[in-house]
Amino acid sequence: MKKKLDTAIEVRRMARKALEASRLLGRLSTAEKNKALLTMADHLERDQEWLMKENRKDLAAAKRAHLSGALIDRLRLTPSVIRGTAEGLREVARLPDPVGEVVRMWKRPNGLMVGRMRIPLGVIGIIYESRPNVTADASGLCLKSGNSVILRGGSEAFHSNQAMGQVLRKVLVEMGLPQEAIQIFPHTEREAIREMLQLEGEIDLIIPRGGEELIRFVTRHSKIPVIKHYKGVCHVFVDETADLEMANRVCLNAKVQKPGVCNAMETLLVHQKVANRFLPKVASALQREGVELKGCSQTRKILSHIKEAREEDWTQEYLDLILSIKVVKGIEEAIAHIARYGSSHTEAIITSDYENAQRFLREVNSSCVLVNASTRFNDGFELGLGAEIGISTSKLHAFGPMGLEELTTTKFIVYGDGQVRK
Repeated sequence: MKKKLDTAIEVRRMARKALEASRLLGRLSTAEKNKALLTMADHLERDQEWLMKENRKDLAAAKRAHLSGALIDRLRLTPSVIRGTAEGLREVARLPDPVGEVVRMWKRPNGLMVGRMRIPLGVIGIIYESRPNVTADASGLCLKSGNSVILRGGSEAFHSNQAMGQVLRKVLVEMGLPQEAIQIFPHTEREAIREMLQLEGEIDLIIPRGGEELIRFVTRHSKIPVIKHYKGVCHVFVDETADLEMANRVCLNAKVQKPGVCNAMETLLVHQKVANRFLPKVASALQREGVELKGCSQTRKILSHIKEAREEDWTQEYLDLILSIKVVKGIEEAIAHIARYGSSHTEAIITSDYENAQRFLREVNSSCVLVNASTRFNDGFELGLGAEIGISTSKLHAFGPMGLEELTTTKFIVYGDGQVRK
């Protein structure tokens, strides 16, 4: 009981400090925020050997715990990952500052000028698993958008997250900025999450990043609004007019470039008119990369050696080198399959038919819909947001990768010259 009480006190103390820091962040100039971001990027690269040393502690523990290869891959810090993380901070610094932007103004008949101005959300709580680069990505985006952030990473990345947070907070101290703007839980007790989710007066938004179990736990227990995506069941549809060389290249990238992430392809839909020509070639390329294939009855008539895809496979986020394949009659069946089994995350069509491309864009209501490109591009950095704090598959208040603008809201501002209401 005492430990639970101590945890509750500590979490509330962190939230109050974050709230105080958020008020100071709102007064910072764009130049001050950008300087902090650029300095953080430099320090991450300068301290990369120490960061990787701390990361090796987590990797060793993950192997002892027999975590999956996909999870270990997301956990690993390499020089290229650290460089990419640093470059993400630099890209955020280069982006326009959304805070204070007046997005629209209009004049009322009584002469009042009414507008909407972007303001920070306030304090954001992020609960995440595995990826230590989230510590820097989230901190950078929150800093630029004027929000304080409280980070609670998974136990599997404890040393990595603490090390990265230490680098970032040191920059805040050196620049005379409130270090409580970036806070990382110094322990891994699950009770801290429960306590954090109750602080609706101090924390404005919760963003969970991780497996479906974590996100459902957070959604079930939170008194605070939650931005969520439960899973990424992403599809690629190869239309009858597709350039099959392009389709092969895109499908290979979408599945094997990084299979353990939410924007990797999990189901391949192929038009029946090109299935006999396309499936043997793409199956061979995928299997050379170690992909296990499962198919519908029509697919197995062409690829007799693969496993049968069962009903539950169509809703699976494998996060591994496993792929379900279905032959469809055309674009209407492909769209219907996505609507039934998809998770509103990412879908792509490979086609040379303009009308089919436009129909797919209009009728598929996922957070990112692509034409002739890999699902792997549904990513904040790749879409020009600098980095992302997560990908939302709930339509309120953001949909898709969340960058700077998605970490703000708008307030009404009104200019008058003495008007009174009648």
